[in-house]
Amino acid sequence: MSRGTTAATTAATGGTYAIVTGGGTSGHVLAALAIIERLALAGHPTAALHYVGTTRGIEQRLLPPTGVGFTLLDVIGLQRSFSRRNLAFVPKLLVAIWHAVRLLRALRPHVVVNVGGYASMPATFAAWTLRIPIVVVSYDLRPGLASRIAARMAVATAAAFADSPLARAQRTGAPIRSSIIGLDRNRDRDAARVSLGLPADRFVVSVFGGSLGAEVLNQVVVNLVELAVGRPDIAVYHVVGERWLGAAAGERSGDAGIMYRVIGYEEQMPQVYAASDLMVTRAGASTIAELAATGTPAVLVPWPGAAENHQLDNARTLSDNAAALLIEQVDLNASGLYKLIDGFINDPPSLERLSEAAALQGDLHRGDSLIVLIEKVAAR
Repeated sequence: MSRGTTAATTAATGGTYAIVTGGGTSGHVLAALAIIERLALAGHPTAALHYVGTTRGIEQRLLPPTGVGFTLLDVIGLQRSFSRRNLAFVPKLLVAIWHAVRLLRALRPHVVVNVGGYASMPATFAAWTLRIPIVVVSYDLRPGLASRIAARMAVATAAAFADSPLARAQRTGAPIRSSIIGLDRNRDRDAARVSLGLPADRFVVSVFGGSLGAEVLNQVVVNLVELAVGRPDIAVYHVVGERWLGAAAGERSGDAGIMYRVIGYEEQMPQVYAASDLMVTRAGASTIAELAATGTPAVLVPWPGAAENHQLDNARTLSDNAAALLIEQVDLNASGLYKLIDGFINDPPSLERLSEAAALQGDLHRGDSLIVLIEKVAAR
């Protein structure tokens, strides 16, 4: 178990308002941080908020700069296929639960908020054992195993979508950071492009394959750049994932055709949404909610390896409402993507219609229903 520098201070105050737990992936960690930020804006001191995640996740990178107290436990996920790693799953989980019980006894939170993922389970089991009320935040259309288990122990489930299969579900929208909620793509466009080093006069296509990147998506984009090499009106901003940086194609300055920028990991996602005319992205739940909240036109390419193909379901919450274009990975190719981009460049009203439809879907995500529910449970 490892702790952030403010964890001891939090414990010393004699009480904590909320523990938010989850993690392992950027989507879970950013959702947790969004909830912590929104609770702080609602008047709960940051020192009274604490995060519990895993030593194996991206939280080790994302948490320290925030000043939020945190505890990271040595816990691993259960592999869906046969793996020797599964032999360590139960022993590590039991030890992590023991540490979590000790932590919750010290911090005495009013509520534990579960944002999903395997890293959420130790603190959730500990809360259930200690009879601390639990709120599950479910922002996938098809909840994962951890959320399904946790919902059975929860007082309430905050669901991003209607007709959630989880127990005691209330539709509240997804957890969104205030920097995303406050974004105005028209107002912030020029400043965002300056921040990202992008020109004001080009059609900007941003490509984002999740925090780890997506090899298939990356290769299609490389081919796309070759097809559009002579286009002085296009700029491609490509977040490839740090593990793929070594295999990425070389950047192009745009002096004699297309501009092509390559980034490993992007921490300025609000600026990316503001700067983009079009995004090409996977369909993780947090990404879907942020696209809707910002009204960003998008081409969605769900990751087919996601559990129960849930990213396809996520994508359809927008595509079925004419709020995004859906292309399944098997159908994705550079020539088709190039034709789509060229079509949008030549038909700006079609792009605006996508944006307006997406923003309409994002209304609930921009509201305060989630925080109100957490406060109601904490007051029990």
